[in-house]
Amino acid sequence: MSLIITQDCINCDMCEPECPNEAIAMGKSIYEIDTALCTECEGYYDSPACIAVCPLDCIEPLN
Repeated sequence: MSLIITQDCINCDMCEPECPNEAIAMGKSIYEIDTALCTECEGYYDSPACIAVCPLDCIEPLN
């Protein structure tokens, strides 16, 4: 499983430092999640840390 960041991202930098897998990085215009690295924080937290800190709720599961 993996997460994605939608175009609603405002580059607030809240999510990147929370990722234990270093799967979040700045893309061309918004932060992006490397789906090969994202584990939705399994083994680290009970739920994805990036979702918990995102002020706009713009991080969602990849369909």
